[in-house]
Formats: sequence, structure tokens, C-alpha cells
Amino acid sequence: MDRRVYNLFLFLGQSNMAGRGAVSQRFPESWPDVDEAAGYEYRAVSDPGHLCPIEEPFGKEENREGGIDDRWGETRAKSGSLVSAFVNAWYEKTHIPIIGISASKGGSAIARWTPGTAFHIDLSRRIRDTRTFLEERRIFVSHSYVLFCQGETDGDEGTSKDDYKSRFLALKESLDELGFEKYFLILVGKCNIAGSYGRYDAIREAQNELAQEHPDIFVVSSFEPLFDLDLMKDEFHYFQRGYNLVGAEAGRNAGEIAGLPS
Repeated sequence: MDRRVYNLFLFLGQSNMAGRGAVSQRFPESWPDVDEAAGYEYRAVSDPGHLCPIEEPFGKEENREGGIDDRWGETRAKSGSLVSAFVNAWYEKTHIPIIGISASKGGSAIARWTPGTAFHIDLSRRIRDTRTFLEERRIFVSHSYVLFCQGETDGDEGTSKDDYKSRFLALKESLDELGFEKYFLILVGKCNIAGSYGRYDAIREAQNELAQEHPDIFVVSSFEPLFDLDLMKDEFHYFQRGYNLVGAEAGRNAGEIAGLPS
């Protein structure tokens, strides 16, 4: 029996949650290491018998054919995420270790995560399998949270603000029923295509409104400032330094919102 108390985190979204980090001569920073005291990953798909140290690329092997599968053929798409920086900052703020679940897929619109879809079926299975594993081993989880980063594909597809909000709330309602309590949002950034920089503005507006209208939804960071810092490696993704900056800010702010242990 593990006598520590953990918080469960679902790391949910599309490619900038999955992580497409890269290094360059200008930005050689890699991801930070995570001490085992700060948390673990439960690999519900690839290694369901153990808790594994959190390491990057987080969730690289958590691909289920027909479900959440972040691969291009045999190539694992994940290359370095914001999760490690988030976990370090969260633990420094709260002193509560995390058990993390990976549920992210590049290029996925919000409609692909709503109840009844293949992604949602897989997502629900991962959550239930995690809770069963923890209960059987008497590992205590005091609170369950979602860190969410998604929306670029909806911007590309022209999803309206109202449709985005209603689909997010359908997803949230289903996760409420699975025991999640607070939703921490990382806002999407800018589209790095000349003439299309504002393509994701409506999605950011929708995400900000969700946080304003619902007491359990919070904005904890945004990718938008990384555009002006020249930290975008391509049209949609970031150098690892950018993921580290956003992850650390999100972890600090989420930890402040969640509060210190009682």
C-alpha cells in the first residue's frame, strides 16, 4: 500500500498537448527531468500493470488502434511535451504528486472527443482502467483534474464559438460523471501562417468565455505569447523551450487554484 496522497490528472487535447517539441541552435533547451516524488504516469494502454516515472515524450506509447492513436504509420508523433514542466511546477506549488493519464491526438477537432465517438470511448476506458488499478493497489487519489489544450483544428475548420462551447461542455459533463472536478485550460496560440495569424481567435474567445461562465473551468496559460517570442517551430507547434514555459506557468497557476493540501 502506498501511503501517499495523489492527484489524478488527465492530459487531454490535440498536438500541443501531445507535444511536438524540438530543439535548435537558437533554442537548445530540452525538457526538464521529473523527480519520482512529483508523480507517475499510468500507461493504461502500453503498460497497465505499473506506475511509470514521468518522462518525455509523455504518453509516446499510449496509442490504441481504433482509438486515441497519435502515430503516423509506425512513427510515434509525440516528441516532447509540456507535461514534465507542468508536473514540476505543480509539485513545487502543492507538494502533492500527480498520477497522469495521456489522452491526446494531433489534429483532433473537439467533435472527435464528445460522447459516443471512438476517442471518447477510449478516453473513458483509460480513466476507468486507471481508477481500477489504483483502487486495487489502495493508492489514494484525493482529487481529479483535467489539463486541456485543444482547438487549432477547430480554428482551421471554422467551428463557431457557440458550437465549440457546446461540444466542450458535452465532453465536460461526461468527465464530471467520471469523477473530474476542475478543468484547467491552456489557450491555443496563433496560427503561424502569413495572412492567417488570427485564425484561432474565435476558439480562444470561446475558451475564455467557458472559464468566465463556469466556476470549475480555469484558464491557466496560453500559447499565444510564444508567437511574439519567436518560439514557433512551424505553423502550429513550438520549440521545446516554449512547451516548458507554458507548462511551468500552467502548473504554477493550477496549483494556486487547487490550493495547498489541508
